[in-house]
Amino acid sequence: MSQIHTSAVIEPGAKLGAGVKIGPFCTIGAQVELGDGVELVSHVAVSGNTSIGEGTKIFPFASIGHQPQDLKYKGEASRLVIGKRNQIREGVTINPGTEGGGMLTSVGDNCLLMAGAHVAHDCHVRDHVIMANNATLAGHIEVGEFAFVGGLAAVHQFCRIGKHAMIGGMSGVEQDVIPYGMVIGNRAHLSGLNLVGLKRRGFEREAIHKLRAAYRMLFADEGTLAERIEDVAQLFTDVELVQEVVDFTRNASSRGICLPLPDGSKSI
Repeated sequence: MSQIHTSAVIEPGAKLGAGVKIGPFCTIGAQVELGDGVELVSHVAVSGNTSIGEGTKIFPFASIGHQPQDLKYKGEASRLVIGKRNQIREGVTINPGTEGGGMLTSVGDNCLLMAGAHVAHDCHVRDHVIMANNATLAGHIEVGEFAFVGGLAAVHQFCRIGKHAMIGGMSGVEQDVIPYGMVIGNRAHLSGLNLVGLKRRGFEREAIHKLRAAYRMLFADEGTLAERIEDVAQLFTDVELVQEVVDFTRNASSRGICLPLPDGSKSI
């Protein structure tokens, strides 16, 4: 049975699943769809063509689905799709897509967006992503599953963050971050592999060792990056983790790949 506070404002046309909980002073737009068991704690504003998957819980003062912060946006009927069992904490903002970015912003399942986090227009955040307090994604960013974005970190538009990557707190990320990589810095540099994350997720020791060896080769000083990519691809044909890094690097966005510092600081 749904529980809806008397002070909540729900526009005609909104679709509410079974067992939703809508707390005091929430507002729900006419095109919003809430899945079964969604909970809006209080003072949550959900607008636009927005769907929120079952079991997701949204905390006070979050702004979900309102107009993108993009001057090129002209009112096109873009969408925001949020998956299941997410926790969206206080003051989080998530905007829908734009015509220039495919008309869709998406957040996967089982994500945690801590207080003050921001997901801009046309971003695609995969499953099990954690964004710490005040972490921000500019427009058109892809974040792979199990990635972690540290507190106060900012990611430049059009960047890609690979699966299981870790972005250190207060980092400014201007380039793509390889899967399983770890970056940190005012203008972030690749500082190694996310070994703690790999171990926590149960990756086999042998696979991690091979990934470390491939990392050293990939970011060595000899030859060009393109040459090293091909060498690594051929030497580690049977290692899935390495091939994921190879494919990601081969398909770098216009931002390029985040690299280690040139002074040899390549700790792993």
